[in-house]
Amino acid sequence: MKLLVIGSGGREHALVWKLAQSPLVTRMWCAPGNTGIAEERLAKNGALVECVAVPAEDLPKLLAFAQQERPDFTVVGPDNPLAAGVVDLFQANGFKIWGPNKQAAQFEGSKAFSQDFMERHGIPTAAAGTFSDVAAAKKFCAALGGKCVVKADGLALGKGVLICTSQTEAEAAVDEIMVSKAFGSAGQRIVIQELLEGMEISLHALCDGKVAKLFPTSQDHKRALDGDAGLNTGGMGAYSPAPFLTDAELKSVGDAILQPWLRGCAADGIDFRGLLYPGVMLTKSGPKVLEFNARFGDPEPQVDLTRLENDLAELLLASTEGRLASHELRWSTNASVCIVMASGGYPGSYPKGKVITGLDAANVLPNTKVFHAGTAKKDGKTVTNGGRVLGVTAWAKDLAAARNAAYATVEKVQFEGAHYRRDIAAKALK
Repeated sequence: MKLLVIGSGGREHALVWKLAQSPLVTRMWCAPGNTGIAEERLAKNGALVECVAVPAEDLPKLLAFAQQERPDFTVVGPDNPLAAGVVDLFQANGFKIWGPNKQAAQFEGSKAFSQDFMERHGIPTAAAGTFSDVAAAKKFCAALGGKCVVKADGLALGKGVLICTSQTEAEAAVDEIMVSKAFGSAGQRIVIQELLEGMEISLHALCDGKVAKLFPTSQDHKRALDGDAGLNTGGMGAYSPAPFLTDAELKSVGDAILQPWLRGCAADGIDFRGLLYPGVMLTKSGPKVLEFNARFGDPEPQVDLTRLENDLAELLLASTEGRLASHELRWSTNASVCIVMASGGYPGSYPKGKVITGLDAANVLPNTKVFHAGTAKKDGKTVTNGGRVLGVTAWAKDLAAARNAAYATVEKVQFEGAHYRRDIAAKALK
């Protein structure tokens, strides 16, 4: 099977790494890919994954490439091409492709759409309002005592979420998104939710339009600094499993969210085939959905896919073809931890082109994988090329051992200004 993967980040490197292990895959391209992806080899025949210089958001060029090379199957990683309708475009031209279509991708593409869907179909979530008027938004913030979460309605690379604990902060957040347009057109409308308290976890479920198969728990670390301080980021690290739910509790939480979601999709005529990722807060009054994403998180797949024992290519095909009911997901008992190494200044402005050393030493360690996110080649050297640069991942028999191994690997890798959190998985080990 010839496979095309769309995307260039850490999530896509993890997908490529796992898909390359499949005996079904005989050739693989990644558009546009990254330095680490270009070093992956297929288990079937040892062929290198081929990176092609087509941006993930350039749908006409992606289609032209597919029409030239005729991949048997395409896997979409990031949210932007999904929201833009890459799945619809490929399907209309006779190509098999994994990911939700444009209608289904609205679960992530519009927080207002998601909030309305949850309220109509009885999915537990925060009290919320949707606004396109600044004064009305600020009035709603005041009704919540200023303790709220202000979200840009559209896609904002995981950063369009501002957490507020006072009316002053809330009004500043409304102004930042709607007046200063910090997130561009994504902030033309905003969703304001009550600030929920509890433990936040990431749930992932593979869906085929009728069935949803739940992954084990994981936990992301969104804030830039230790102790959940600093600005929101795309994610500074993750681990799996998260010990805040037993298997029985995970099933119960999954049922409380996924069953009404599946019924709602059927009622609304939404055919969701892909990966649903609800961010969930475990509150005193039960689990509540903070928001939906319509693709794998990042860096959650770095820890999930290092534990998955199934053939990923087979699973994604079953998801696309409506055959998930006959597949059982199998997971290693190991724990996995991913530490994101970011550029100095991220998630604000940051330099690029810093030489990365120590990758060879890290790559030979057992049960360890350095996933590339924002890297490039320059004069034969690997250099930084993004805010989140690497996802240093290790797995071991328990969480403490995996965490120690991941941080020991981080110590081997250097680039100027490298920044990472030192408390990934600390909540689980308290």
